[in-house]
Amino acid sequence: MNLAVDARSLVKQFGSVRALDNLSFTVKPGEIYGLIGPNGAGKTTTLRTICTLILPSSGKLDVFGLDVVSQAAEVRKILSYLPEESGAYPNLTGYEYLEFMAKFNQKEGYDIKSMVNEAVELSGLGDRLRDKAKTYSKGMKRRLLIARALMTHPKLAVLDEPASGLDVLHAYRIREIIKQYVKKYNITVILSSHNMLEVEYLCNRVSLVNEGKIVIEGEPKELRAKYDSENLEEVFAKVVGYA
Repeated sequence: MNLAVDARSLVKQFGSVRALDNLSFTVKPGEIYGLIGPNGAGKTTTLRTICTLILPSSGKLDVFGLDVVSQAAEVRKILSYLPEESGAYPNLTGYEYLEFMAKFNQKEGYDIKSMVNEAVELSGLGDRLRDKAKTYSKGMKRRLLIARALMTHPKLAVLDEPASGLDVLHAYRIREIIKQYVKKYNITVILSSHNMLEVEYLCNRVSLVNEGKIVIEGEPKELRAKYDSENLEEVFAKVVGYA
């Protein structure tokens, strides 16, 4: 079976700190795969390595059969990355930002106007897209950035804390956008989140990362049953020794 992501014995060393310690996992095409774990566990390092922003110290990592080291340029063509602390250009309107990013990321056979129109619909921001991004709330910016990340129909979307810091309604809207888009276009998503409700709602499978290693992996319902827990928060607490 072809894999969307195939990570084998990944190691990333930052001086004396081993951020990734022989980390291995696979992601299937069309899957929403979640990475959970405490701060400093290695989640963001893993995402950045997948996106070719960080080179692994050792190990092997393929994205749809492409090596992230020797074929980094090709990997970048098929994925989209939304960092946790991402922002839009403040003096561009929402529409101008989407148009600029569509031109910047245009692929052969993709019509810029169609891409922008799809992003407009995805964002759900309506007339506010005529206003400059610096006037947006955090939730509005996040919806704009999610639309930007998905409008190119990437084979793989890598989303770091997609609903970070948002209120209940904005977070719900973003989760719906992700779930509907994956279903419509059969794209693959890897996301990292501290929100266990978000992970349980969105993800087909999840991994708990701790100290640079994957400690457990499985479907949310399987992990709840295995650890006799009502939710992933309780699983998380039991596995890392807080419960």
